[in-house]
Amino acid sequence: MTATSTIGWIGTGVMGLPMAHHLMDAGYRLRVHNRTQTKAQSLLERGAIWCDTPASVCDQAAVVFTLLGYPSDVRSIYLGANGLLMQAAPATLLVDMTTSDPTLARHLAREGESRGLSVIDAPLTGGQAGAVNGTLSVMLGGETEAVERLLPYLQAFSQKMVHQGPAGAGQDTKLCNQIALAGIMLSLCEAYQYAIKAGLDPLKVLESIGGGAASSWPMKNLLPEIINGNNQPGFYVKHFLKDLEIALESAETLYLDLPTLTLARQLYRKLEKMGHGDHGTQSLIEWYREHNG
Repeated sequence: MTATSTIGWIGTGVMGLPMAHHLMDAGYRLRVHNRTQTKAQSLLERGAIWCDTPASVCDQAAVVFTLLGYPSDVRSIYLGANGLLMQAAPATLLVDMTTSDPTLARHLAREGESRGLSVIDAPLTGGQAGAVNGTLSVMLGGETEAVERLLPYLQAFSQKMVHQGPAGAGQDTKLCNQIALAGIMLSLCEAYQYAIKAGLDPLKVLESIGGGAASSWPMKNLLPEIINGNNQPGFYVKHFLKDLEIALESAETLYLDLPTLTLARQLYRKLEKMGHGDHGTQSLIEWYREHNG
């Protein structure tokens, strides 16, 4: 495919918007839909075509990307009466980047295959910063030939693209990421709380441990936000909680008992009830502050 190909894009949130801009920077033409049109305005000002319905982004599009909030959104947009699977032309690549249910991803792939379409699950990691900087990591599930056709498009906004296996494998890999991240976020908040209670300067603590064995991306990027009291989202609590719910449901189908994941889900539920659903995942520190006085 050439860089003049038309791309359908659905979802212009905190990550979707900069990713779509990267595709326009690479020379692709965009047809765009979002629940709120104003959130796509910067793309429209650059020449992207607004589509009133999700299905209409498929017109003349070689590939259609979706980056949505919840599995229910994915089901509606792909499987609805006027959904993408009914409207996309044969040979169109349909790429769902939402963190969603692996079982749903496999169902969409089977339904797409029956209609001559390739549906690829391609969840992301890297957060808003990765989307803005074009350095996201993409975890891909789907048929090899379809994934290979997709790779040139992904280069516009990602620096790592790994084909994990058949349909659903991308979602399973993203759940591994979220399971690992859940544990890190709990330990990060607890280390910070210990530092404060022990009378330490948390910036000096970060200086000492930020390059050692305990170091991690969240430590280097989210601990400074905790120290500075910045709860603005790079990734929403409400979406992370959704991911943890999916991970636990999937773990149950595999007969796994994952106590850290269970605890993380419990604490993020409490955090959401405290009113932090639209804040970043680092706002978990607010539960620890309240719980510890």
